Amino acid sequence: MKFTLSWLKEHLDTAAEVDQVAAAMTMAGLEVEEVHDPIAALAPFTVARIVSAERHPNADRLQVCQVETVDGLKEIVCGAPNARAGLTTIYAPIGAYVPGLGVTLVEKPVRGVVSNGMLCSGAELELADDSDGILELSDDLQVGLPAAGVFGAEPVIDFEVTPNRPDWLGVAGIARDLAATGMGVLTTPEIKPVAGGFVSPVAVRIDAPDLCPVFAGRVIRGVQNGPSPAWLQHRLTAIGLRSINRLVDITNLISYDRARPLHVYDLAKLSGQTIVVRAGLTAQDTGEPEHLIALDGKTYAASSADCVIADAEGERPIGLGGVMGGESTGCSDETIDVFVESAWFEPLAIAQTGRALGISSDAQYRFARGVDTASVVPGLELATRLILDLCGGEPSEIVVTGEAPAAPVGFAFDPAYVQRLSGLSLTDDRIFEILTALGFTVMRGSPWTVVPPSWRRDVEGAADLVEEVARIEGFDSLPHTPLPEVARKAQGVLSPRQARVRVARRALASLGYAEAVTWSFTRQSTAALFGGGDERLVLENPIAADLDCMRPSVLPNLVQAAARNAARGHADAALFEVGPIYLNDQPNGQRTAIAGLVAPHADRHWSGAGEDPLFGLKGDLFALLEEIGAPVGSLQLVQGSNQGWWHPGRSARLQLGPKNVIVEFGELHPRVLKALDADGPMLAFEIILDAVPEPRGQKGGKARGAADLPNLMPLSRDFAFLLDESRAVGDLTRAVVGADKALIAEVRVFDVYRGQGVPEGQKSVALEVEIQPRAATLTEAEIEALSAKVVAAAAKAGAVLRS
Repeated sequence: MKFTLSWLKEHLDTAAEVDQVAAAMTMAGLEVEEVHDPIAALAPFTVARIVSAERHPNADRLQVCQVETVDGLKEIVCGAPNARAGLTTIYAPIGAYVPGLGVTLVEKPVRGVVSNGMLCSGAELELADDSDGILELSDDLQVGLPAAGVFGAEPVIDFEVTPNRPDWLGVAGIARDLAATGMGVLTTPEIKPVAGGFVSPVAVRIDAPDLCPVFAGRVIRGVQNGPSPAWLQHRLTAIGLRSINRLVDITNLISYDRARPLHVYDLAKLSGQTIVVRAGLTAQDTGEPEHLIALDGKTYAASSADCVIADAEGERPIGLGGVMGGESTGCSDETIDVFVESAWFEPLAIAQTGRALGISSDAQYRFARGVDTASVVPGLELATRLILDLCGGEPSEIVVTGEAPAAPVGFAFDPAYVQRLSGLSLTDDRIFEILTALGFTVMRGSPWTVVPPSWRRDVEGAADLVEEVARIEGFDSLPHTPLPEVARKAQGVLSPRQARVRVARRALASLGYAEAVTWSFTRQSTAALFGGGDERLVLENPIAADLDCMRPSVLPNLVQAAARNAARGHADAALFEVGPIYLNDQPNGQRTAIAGLVAPHADRHWSGAGEDPLFGLKGDLFALLEEIGAPVGSLQLVQGSNQGWWHPGRSARLQLGPKNVIVEFGELHPRVLKALDADGPMLAFEIILDAVPEPRGQKGGKARGAADLPNLMPLSRDFAFLLDESRAVGDLTRAVVGADKALIAEVRVFDVYRGQGVPEGQKSVALEVEIQPRAATLTEAEIEALSAKVVAAAAKAGAVLRS
């Protein structure tokens, strides 16, 4: 539902601005979705006048215009057919955002001529305008006048209407609620009856009172239809409706102003003297389904559940009651005599018709939610007055057939229930004031008797009244009373190892690994491939012949799982498992391991294999170790492995000293993969979680303090060292980091070179050393001193600065 501030002020005497109105609506329970301000969108656009228009030298359909603008005389290229000398229109400067095009204007040549701006059409400014060319404005407008003032642009409030509040589908209903909140005084004009001058020549018969219990109408002769006046066109276009003609625009205006849908028939196009309201005819009734060509140009087949308006004594359908009128009786500019309809249709039936036929018109939207049952005749009187004012004519007497549903009945209400249910402490007079302002009839007594108005059939009991009082008083006025504390059940606390397992699972899943859950057993011959198979770990009563031994590693189970995936067409696997392993060379040899395996079998591609997957696996491993709190900076990288299931040239281990190996990783040996009937290559890592030291804070030591974030910019220096081929680059980087742990934040290897200029048996390793000052910016002398420390530390690791 949309409306403008000026429209609201025709029903509400208030000095509030649009932001205040939107805030008051929100506090009263109306969900404001957007406040659209076209004034801001039109700010760059101003009135301009074309001084001259000459044909473009390189394009027949373009003109080069000299335009008088707020910025002076501008040369603008224009392709509009109506661009001519003396035309007053709208100018957009370079840099303006054109909402209808979704572009920002830039200075660029158009077929060799630079256009210094743009002359705009209504569509480009998102205004209702059906012309093909640029806007044509009155010649008396002054050059430089803002476009927002020309078009009377004003803010539009768009809000969501809840199904139980059909009265909010009219501006008058919104004004009523805002007046109750104290936003202003309700000034909705009273609807005065219009006396009829003759008996209506059109009668109404209702054959389906369950679909339409009441139907009113009147004839108006001698109307003059045509374009609506500017004020009416502006009111409708401001909320996104297209102006059609006076008669149609009047019905749309009343629909949005009073939530009262109406329909107007061209009397000359009606057949017979009686309009019949009946159910739709099916193929069982007539041999074929009943069809109607509606005002939207589409053909709809009515069913027996649909309300049909018919003429010719009920023979010809001319509309779907409460949904949409028919094309055969629609009004045009040639219409002289009309029949105006105002009826009340059963909401459930209208909702079902809309869903069944896929129609969601403004009328269907309102009738499906329940139009005010008392608005049938007043809505017709209001439409009559507007038609007489805008179109002229002579009205007949009103014809009313049927009876509207009974008004809501009153019920008992104790005002003390407001505090008991909401906590609000309000006087009886304040509660009475709120309810009467909302249209409720309140008879004080013990208890009170409250009768809801005809437009509030959703109010059925005392709790509904408390909600009305609370929202008008303001939900922000509700007392802040905390709920009573509920005793929490005693819960276990995760041990550090359990917490690490949980973190590891999440970290590996986020890295793209899929978790596998396998047996803690394997075949004895398989266990032997991974350093196990001891008789002490063989089961006396295995659950299967190939699960007869406790596993010494998680890796054989992951290898077999990856092989099974490959056999089923999913060769590119990334798996992990966290579980126990059993070592026969240690007392109490059960350990917890975190193992990951990658089978890099990507699709063939012309670009080659890309990065070595071993480096990707190493990156994942170090990310995991960081997550579980391992002392990554203190780990020693030792190339090669003592275990026979690893590839000797493509494996390594991380350790804290030679006796505490934390993890082994690398490529699995092809011999082992062949024995497990698995295709290589396969890369893996296995962390012995029991060997990873726990963080100090979890052992009762000092917990990690606040982050020490430097406020100075870091700098970097590059070094190239000659290193023996047999030495590990990781030893060099650790040595350089230790040169000055206070200043050196990170050391990165960015190149390893072998070839011309490097002695045989050596390699050139290029390092980037990131230096992070703490207390003050380093001087050149301090940087040189730190560089000398780096070179000296590298020398201890066997590296020589390359000259």
